[in-house]
Amino acid sequence: MKNTIGIFIKGMAMGAANVIPGVSGGTIALITGIFERLINAIKSFNLVAAKLLFSGNIKAFIKQTDLYFLISLFAGVGVSIISVAKLFSFLFEHYPIFIWSFFFGLILASVYFVGKTIEKWNTSVIISFLIGGITAAGITLLTPATEDDSFLYLIICGVVAVCSMILPGLSGSFVLILMGNYQLVMIDAVNNLRIDILFPVVIGAVGGLLGFSYILAWVFKKFKNQTIAVLTGFILGSLGIIWPWKNEIIHFFGEKEKVVGYSYYLPEANQSLLISIILIVLGYITIWLMERNAAKTEDNIVTK
Repeated sequence: MKNTIGIFIKGMAMGAANVIPGVSGGTIALITGIFERLINAIKSFNLVAAKLLFSGNIKAFIKQTDLYFLISLFAGVGVSIISVAKLFSFLFEHYPIFIWSFFFGLILASVYFVGKTIEKWNTSVIISFLIGGITAAGITLLTPATEDDSFLYLIICGVVAVCSMILPGLSGSFVLILMGNYQLVMIDAVNNLRIDILFPVVIGAVGGLLGFSYILAWVFKKFKNQTIAVLTGFILGSLGIIWPWKNEIIHFFGEKEKVVGYSYYLPEANQSLLISIILIVLGYITIWLMERNAAKTEDNIVTK
């Protein structure tokens, strides 16, 4: 029971991260020690699992798919997305610098705690790290597309967003911004439970998740250090989009408006800066506590 609650809480942390543009739920999974288990559980939904299910061997099916783990995790993700979307909508509107400061601390800590899991640094690992960092930084400079609520495009949004959501350092929400549908999907559709928008997104997300998990599991197994290095680079490269002191550059296209970039600036030395620094530290400490808890859980499993 205690383990189930712990997985649920980690799921809530992943869900909250996925709502935030620039923050990745995969980063949280990696830091809390459940990333590899998550990928392996998702990819276990194969022909073997189907045969077990349709033959009525439910116990074997549950064991094959690590089903209790997935149910606990995604229940936490779902509860968090529904509840946190409303909270973040309010915070981004009234306290943008403070909320970005906390997230900046989260990502800053993630660079260190994910990077330290690399067992051996060599030329290929360093190159992988640079590729990840440059790629993520380049993505943040792309111009967002215009909002599109067509069924097929929403399916594509679901595929791309869910793949980036489980990929540490690459934010599913930020990808939705680039695709022009963040406001439509993560704010309007979630807050108002618009099934016409959420249904095609979920179809794409499920299909993308099953397919991408096989690729990621294979790469993670064959090139673990290089993979973690790329992911660490992704996280580091995403810091630009999280920088608290920036103004949105908004262009209007008819009646529609979209963010096409940011103008960055340095903060003034005032009370707001002090609060922001405190929140950055709190964000860092939050990741440190999650990492320490994950390490203790892993040690307990080993000793048992």
